[in-house]
Amino acid sequence: MKSPKVLKNATARLDSWSLNPVAVTGVSGTRALLGFVGLMYYVSQYQERGYLFGPDGVLPHEEFKAQLTGFSLYTLSVSPGYFECVYHLGIAAALAVMLGVGGRVGLAVHWVLLWSVYQRQPGLLDGGDNLAYVVIPFLLLTRCYDRFALPTGLASRLAQRTPGQLRAVSVPFHNLGVLMVAVQICLVYVVSGLYKVMGEEWQDGTALFYIMRVAEFQLPGWSNLVYENDFLVVLGTYGTVAFLVYFPLGVLVPVLRPWAATASICFHLSIAFFMGLTGFALTMIACDLVFLSGAVDRSLLWVRGRLTGARRPEEGGAATTEIPKTDRGAGESGTRTAAPEPETV
Repeated sequence: MKSPKVLKNATARLDSWSLNPVAVTGVSGTRALLGFVGLMYYVSQYQERGYLFGPDGVLPHEEFKAQLTGFSLYTLSVSPGYFECVYHLGIAAALAVMLGVGGRVGLAVHWVLLWSVYQRQPGLLDGGDNLAYVVIPFLLLTRCYDRFALPTGLASRLAQRTPGQLRAVSVPFHNLGVLMVAVQICLVYVVSGLYKVMGEEWQDGTALFYIMRVAEFQLPGWSNLVYENDFLVVLGTYGTVAFLVYFPLGVLVPVLRPWAATASICFHLSIAFFMGLTGFALTMIACDLVFLSGAVDRSLLWVRGRLTGARRPEEGGAATTEIPKTDRGAGESGTRTAAPEPETV
């Protein structure tokens, strides 16, 4: 007797997956923050761009071409003018992605330019580039320009001219892209955690002591407060491993999902502060926003209500403003109540 009910529930979820986009606010925040990370990289190296990335810089053009295993736009010419053009085009593309201008075409151009400049000087990278390589193509499937974007009117005009069949498949592709981002970030956590478990220093609880004493990652006046405290060293070492390994379990439980994502953000903010790995930390935080989409939606709704003096709708109120009950635990965005929305993970 349970089979028809189970089949009906599965069909309802499949229909919801096809009709209701999930985590729109989350992936929009991911897109904006990844654009900011790319822009920060360009701007931080701007004064020394010729020395670091130019054809006559620290890594000459011919040596760069000889050791390159992938592709890079910086291999196409030895002209300083060409280098300046590509570099400044990368700045413009990153800024456009951050502001939400250019749509999927602009995002694809940003990915190509970012890949090219990262390949030009891999010694400056901190690990966040690897995640950006993978996540940005996933974002091309999503509606990551629906939020936190400057209104240009171009997207609406293109949508009106798009055939209905293509518009219909955009929602499943969006949800697939969200799922791929969520799975990727979970894989990063699990693999990193399991890799640490195999290390002797992580097993005996002393890893944090050695990491924070590395000159490259030290924060003068602060790092010593941690590595000179045995309790903080042991707690930080074992706590890091436990958090990384069990993070996917936290996001699988709807009630725990916002808390797990918030803990991850705090974890990476501490990495940015103590170790100086700002680009890596912000890239990880950008991906964590996918799990906080519902919480961000509710916060924005609350702020909007406070600013306008309007009362929040009661449970079961207007479908156009209330966040569905399923969203409250799922960490998803959306304003539809026609059917329960699918989970983001």
